[in-house]
Amino acid sequence: MTVLTDKFGRPMKDLRISVIDRCNFRCTYCMPKEIFGRDFAFMPREQLLSFEEIERIAKLFVALGVKKIRLTGGEPLLRRDLPVLIEKLARIEGLEDIGLTTNGSLLSHMAQKLKDAGLKRVNVSLDALDETLFKSINDSGVGPDRVLKGIQKAKEAGLEVKVNMVVKKGMNDGEIVPMAAYFKEQGIQLRYIEFMDVGQSNGWNFSKVITKKEIFKELSKHFEMEAVDPAYVGEVAKRYRYSGTNTEVGFITSVSESFCSSCTRARIAADGKMYTCLFAGNGFDFRELLRSEKTDEEIKEEIRNIWSSRTDRYSDERTAESAKHKKKIEMSYIGG
Repeated sequence: MTVLTDKFGRPMKDLRISVIDRCNFRCTYCMPKEIFGRDFAFMPREQLLSFEEIERIAKLFVALGVKKIRLTGGEPLLRRDLPVLIEKLARIEGLEDIGLTTNGSLLSHMAQKLKDAGLKRVNVSLDALDETLFKSINDSGVGPDRVLKGIQKAKEAGLEVKVNMVVKKGMNDGEIVPMAAYFKEQGIQLRYIEFMDVGQSNGWNFSKVITKKEIFKELSKHFEMEAVDPAYVGEVAKRYRYSGTNTEVGFITSVSESFCSSCTRARIAADGKMYTCLFAGNGFDFRELLRSEKTDEEIKEEIRNIWSSRTDRYSDERTAESAKHKKKIEMSYIGG
């Protein structure tokens, strides 16, 4: 099969599918209550792609070279009967990996069902261990114990678990070392994510970013770490291993050390639009195509045309001004 590449020679290997735009958290850097309040109009069910539509579009992407799929949201575990979708995706010939990103609040009672359906990995978002601080960040009254219980259940079910921590200056920088110590002890990879300018509503600016270099310097006061080679071309996290252990820590450096040059990801948002960059403003409506009379071959040709025309390199080009003025899709629609 001819490898499908974009204008910079980047292959399409990964697909992120947002299955829902709703979330039960109101994290201040993602879905602040001031915007996503009780009267906010989320998508009605008929506007979301059905499981059959997601399965169909996933098969077409896999036929064009995608090897990995990650399900996102919103909070994907709010999508009813999600294990049914995972079972459908797990049967796709040529798909090598299915993962899921979750806030972990519903994971404890779903972990085994997800594993049995064919899920392989979960990335759990957790920004603090301090109960008061974590509740203030997620603004939903959920404490870290509920998320930690979900992580434990996922491990027991046999899922590979990673923890994602968004680090924002003045918000949770005091949790950098406690989080590292806890998950080092648990043997779970913690990944620090630089605060990014995703969407229009998180109040981002450069002054609130704590860079990988700064986090690494702080960790180095407490832990010895050694660099780990990338596991595959296009790996996003820069990984290190705690010396004398098999436990790793990672950094997602979209702001300070962009990785646009090796980005292999396409994204399907909750409304069925395809985006070729996390920071995109405009998408391509595949819901309309899937609900039309278009054949699989015709839809595959659309995917080929979109990806082969791709020139996105937003993080390479980001400035304070461009971040302020560029219109971008919200994280709750496009996923992480």
